[in-house]
Amino acid sequence: MITSVPLGTWPTPVEEAPRLAARLGLAALWFKRDDLCGLGGGGNKVRKLEFLLGEAVAAGARTVITSGGPQSNHARLTAAAAARLGLRCVLVLAGDPPAAAGGNLLLDELAGADVRWAGDRPLASAVEQERGDAFVIPFGGSSAVSVEGYARCGRELRDQIGDFDSVVVPLGSGGTMAGLVRELGPSRVVGVDVGALPDPAAAVRGLLGDESLDLRVDRNQVGAGYAALTGPVRQALQLTARLEGVFLDPTYTGRAMASLIAGGHGSRVVFLHSGGVPALFAHPAW
Repeated sequence: MITSVPLGTWPTPVEEAPRLAARLGLAALWFKRDDLCGLGGGGNKVRKLEFLLGEAVAAGARTVITSGGPQSNHARLTAAAAARLGLRCVLVLAGDPPAAAGGNLLLDELAGADVRWAGDRPLASAVEQERGDAFVIPFGGSSAVSVEGYARCGRELRDQIGDFDSVVVPLGSGGTMAGLVRELGPSRVVGVDVGALPDPAAAVRGLLGDESLDLRVDRNQVGAGYAALTGPVRQALQLTARLEGVFLDPTYTGRAMASLIAGGHGSRVVFLHSGGVPALFAHPAW
């Protein structure tokens, strides 16, 4: 039996984006606003954390630990969710601390997370060294259990829109895409690789337990790497803000929008806004 805890406000709204649709030559474009789900500034990790922290609470955990980059949206939302549930939160972040906290890191500390820095240690080994008796939440919040969060999102989309060609979603650790694929089928979900894993499609297949899945993955937006701001992403952020008044982040939703702008995803498209805007305020290249 899958155990979950309530953390978000569901269903999240769907908004039409007519001006951007017209600019891109689409018959229809909708934003699925998972950035407006309530907890901790919102974002796609909340759906996953409902199930992951359900496991933690059922196991009697008093502390949770997870990992990510210095501007990890997953870390921010884990800290916020732990605070809501009265759990201690340890975050193991890659590299060394910056001179000043900003963006997501500021929010991690505001939520009371105990932030540890991995330095030159690989994140996985740093988590093991720091974990103590904590319940470990996987990188990106993606697990076979948390996939159910985005299967539920897929059902919401069917109820809210019904007829669409594809949903375009950032692809990092794989759980968001996996849940949507499980509910909507692989032909209707486009995952846009953000550079978080060497082979994110393999991660999606592994989460779903089906190595034969033919997935739609766009790997053309990674650029110089996960932390790099590319020209197409900068343009995507500007275009979306200036035509629809919607702000995106430079790592996840910015890359997904750059892929949508490049085309090839159908004429009636859903764009999954997975949150992450706080990271924009600490991005070194902006």
